[in-house]
Amino acid sequence: MSNSNPTQAQVILDHLLSGKPLTALDALNEYGCFRLAARVHELRRAGHDIQEVMVSSKAGKRHAQYFIRTFQLEAA
Repeated sequence: MSNSNPTQAQVILDHLLSGKPLTALDALNEYGCFRLAARVHELRRAGHDIQEVMVSSKAGKRHAQYFIRTFQLEAA
């Protein structure tokens, strides 16, 4: 029996590759992922260059925001 549903790691990678950042709260709300840091760790071990920056919420709490740098070439 084949399961064609994407894994959480695949869904998170697709999100990051689209150029959008992702926080743990975003991952929980959008994808039902309770352990974003673990999925990011798996993706990094698979060779993906995922960056993180610490950001502050409106309430002053700090948390990680993950992203993949995307470079756009300028037209010559």
